[in-house]
Amino acid sequence: MYSYNDFDEAFVRTRVAQFSEQVRRRIDGSLTEDEFKPLRLMNGLYLQLHAYMLRVAIPYGTLDSRKMRQLAMIAERWDKGYGHFTTRQNIQFNWPKLSDVPEILSALADVEMHAIQTSGNCVRNVTADHFAGAAADEIEDPRPVAELLRQWSTDHPEFQFLPRKFKIAITGSPNDRAVTRAHDIGLRMVRNAAGEPGFEVIVGGGLGRTPMIGHTVREFLPKADLLPYVEAILSVYNELGRRDNKFKARIKITVFETGVETITQMIEERFVETRAEFGGNDQALLAEIEKAFAPPAFRNAPTDAYDDFYEADPVFRSWADTNLTAHRQADYAIVTISLKAHGATPGDATAVQMRVMADLAERYGHDELRISHEQNVILPHVHKSDLPAVHAALAQAGLATANVGLISDMIACPGMDYCALATARSIPVAQQIATRFDELKLEHEIGPLKIKISGCINACGHHHVGHIGILGLDRAGVENYQITLGGDGTETAAIGEKTGPGFAYDEIVPAIERIVRAYLRVRSGPSETFLETVRRLGHAPFKAALYDAEGAKDAA
Repeated sequence: MYSYNDFDEAFVRTRVAQFSEQVRRRIDGSLTEDEFKPLRLMNGLYLQLHAYMLRVAIPYGTLDSRKMRQLAMIAERWDKGYGHFTTRQNIQFNWPKLSDVPEILSALADVEMHAIQTSGNCVRNVTADHFAGAAADEIEDPRPVAELLRQWSTDHPEFQFLPRKFKIAITGSPNDRAVTRAHDIGLRMVRNAAGEPGFEVIVGGGLGRTPMIGHTVREFLPKADLLPYVEAILSVYNELGRRDNKFKARIKITVFETGVETITQMIEERFVETRAEFGGNDQALLAEIEKAFAPPAFRNAPTDAYDDFYEADPVFRSWADTNLTAHRQADYAIVTISLKAHGATPGDATAVQMRVMADLAERYGHDELRISHEQNVILPHVHKSDLPAVHAALAQAGLATANVGLISDMIACPGMDYCALATARSIPVAQQIATRFDELKLEHEIGPLKIKISGCINACGHHHVGHIGILGLDRAGVENYQITLGGDGTETAAIGEKTGPGFAYDEIVPAIERIVRAYLRVRSGPSETFLETVRRLGHAPFKAALYDAEGAKDAA
């Protein structure tokens, strides 16, 4: 795990001091809100519906127990006792007072954290596969490259005022758990014919009001060329990107309007220049960074305790079947801690729960935690013999819900409960869907199913790539929920298609139930997933269940 050097420490402390002075001037009236806005956004501070919101970066989703405990302390001391983990692997505090923000930022700096570039038209927090460094299917840990990108992009003088915000995601596995094809730049590690690791480079993905899947501009890019190539992409976008219309300012629109072939040619031409400018300094820095990401000292011990519990305890077995993932070490497992207890707010964790997770990481997980884009927390390295103890501690803290990848493991944006941009509620819809399917006891029979909910067209809930997507809109002052089917955020990425007219707030949960019951009726067997069924049969049986009286009756 990367640790700050003297330069990093001084840089972050200087930014805290600068913003503290800006806050002081805002409070005493020396700065108007219009003057203060761009300054606070550069430091991750938003003005939401009811209060300020501070978005804290968790670079590539990696943190340790010390950082997690500090987040818990901040939640208790300056917020309302909880934090909200986001789809960008950040944490948001929804209720800080403006006068307290300088102290919060100073407390973050104490544990090598900050809120820089979590907003604004710049390169945002670089995200990564939440199983990085642990996954059995991984080619190579991508986090050193993510850290290189973080250092390069932070306060980069050319890219602080881009046409629009810019998001980069990276994965080291062929199975894409980082939604790379829905990012401005997606980086997927691959091997060439000689077996050497490099990257497939994807450009122009994004969701929002104009959802698009990114285009591959390089099938294979050597690792040594990555940083100059990314700089070439940013340089071309900074020149071509629209600044006359913020709704057409993202790189996905630039790629669409310029053409994939033309913009690829422009990137390649610019890359010739940037590669010569770097001169190998980036590779020297990467080599130093890589030393910080050496694997932990895995221990060799029997796994009998795990095997015995799995056979004897059905509750533990159910949790193990859904919340554990294969580790590169056969006697270890990756533990996903669900922040989606039925009826809870997706992604929220209390200070008490944060401390429990920190304790478990320190005692059983080689002091590592990850935040996933699916708003859960990961213990990436747990020996199987320790899993019964981990499960017992999680259960006591209300964190042992056995639903990872199932229907109640939803992504949901804050919606109209917090966000000034939202046009509908998201959180209550997610809570009601989870509660309903818990009552029906159908989750495990349904199997893998990803529901994603957004409270406005900005798509912070990633509804476009949900197997079932829900978009909340305002129709003449009334909440209306539009449903999409067939979305996918993996290596086979796809944008979901609308089913038809939307549903009122009190109709959306029954509508989702009709879709799911239709799936259970028409699937070819228990092994065919919801997404596979939609791709095989199309929308017809689901539209019939939603809109046709007889179809709805049959689905019920």
